[in-house]
Amino acid sequence: MTTYKDAGVDIEAGEAMVNSIKPLVRRTFTPGVMTDIGAFGAFFQVDWRAYRDPVLVSSVDGVGTKLKVAFAMDKHDTVGQDLVNHCVNDIAVCGAEPLFFLDYFSTGKLEQDAAFQVIKGFATACEQNKCALIGGETAEMPDIYESGEYDLAGTIVGVVDKESIIDGSTIEEGDVLIGFPSSGLHTNGYSLARHVLFRHHDVHDRPAVLGGESVGEALLKIHVSYLEVIKALRQSSDVRGLVHVTGGGIPGNSKRIMPEGLTIDVDYASWKRPALFALIQQLGSVPEDDMRSAFNLGIGLIAVIPAAEKESVLATMKDDGAITIGSVIKTS
Repeated sequence: MTTYKDAGVDIEAGEAMVNSIKPLVRRTFTPGVMTDIGAFGAFFQVDWRAYRDPVLVSSVDGVGTKLKVAFAMDKHDTVGQDLVNHCVNDIAVCGAEPLFFLDYFSTGKLEQDAAFQVIKGFATACEQNKCALIGGETAEMPDIYESGEYDLAGTIVGVVDKESIIDGSTIEEGDVLIGFPSSGLHTNGYSLARHVLFRHHDVHDRPAVLGGESVGEALLKIHVSYLEVIKALRQSSDVRGLVHVTGGGIPGNSKRIMPEGLTIDVDYASWKRPALFALIQQLGSVPEDDMRSAFNLGIGLIAVIPAAEKESVLATMKDDGAITIGSVIKTS
């Protein structure tokens, strides 16, 4: 006799894990949540009276090979936060506020403690972003993943009034780029970073340049959520465009919102890069163009504002690390 458990899928372990996370998930529930954990579909009722002409905004993403670092460190409570914050930022730069998040966790053999820590990370970030963790899927798939490994994906849904959408369409020549600091690599560039760093270091090594941090600790710093920064910016200034600096770096992501005929002129010497980027570039002799296209280099969010508002924005957002990093120019 061969059981499902013999084939590598433990239904009872999955049910036990789901029961263990229920208190964490319920803490994220907002007034719009209509269903508890375990329903076939998750119901969310939006109070449309708060909007004139509401538009739903959605995004889906993963954490990429940052997971490899989490596996090596046996630390799983940060990557879930990374995923939520990344997705929140992707819709926040469009002007939207998050409503709910759905996760997908897949693994070869369910390790309950690791899964619990990951989903705890989802719940922590959802609470911080006032976003409901409304549903998810845990899949146990033997032979797909190496022992101790898993993959993550997440989907976020938010809402914005149509008249409040931020899409870069009003950007003009002479507008100023205001940058806000990242915590490190966030969730992009890890294939290059790992390729370079792990030829020279173990995750537990502490190169002097990192100021006491281990390589693994520096790589696992949590992706910053810029939701509150964006809200404050919108209240105090005419935000014409917002850039979440992810894969493709500053150049690749800025062009996604630039009107035809315009581009950005960035002064890459206007801020101090986190030491991790210098370590990667030095150890791997990585060309500067590759550094700029693979990494955020210490700037995770860019706001495009009128030049006349620069000083007031820098003063208002000083505590958030706001600095001028460039301007909008005509394409040559």
